[in-house]
Amino acid sequence: MKFLSSILAVAALSAASMSPALANEQLAQQKACLACHGVDKPSLGPAFKAVAAKYRGQKGMDAKLAQKVIKGGGGVWNMPMGAMPPQAQVKEAEALQLTQWILSLK
Repeated sequence: MKFLSSILAVAALSAASMSPALANEQLAQQKACLACHGVDKPSLGPAFKAVAAKYRGQKGMDAKLAQKVIKGGGGVWNMPMGAMPPQAQVKEAEALQLTQWILSLK
């Protein structure tokens, strides 16, 4: 029984360590982020990997980008849709989770 419990604990930890990236892409789909952004290719907005390349490693950028998700706003991207509109359907914790995922993309 103790052996089985150990195996289940290891399996749960393995699943938990793999799920954040998947969960964040699912969250991006649920919150309609992927309607305007591609992961690899730009659409109406910049590709998430391009955003990651531009801002990765900048202190506090995840929180700054999360606020841009919530409040909208322009930026340095010259995209067909113009400034990003506010995303009222995205809660602050979700926006932070999304931007941390985006910044982790390579």
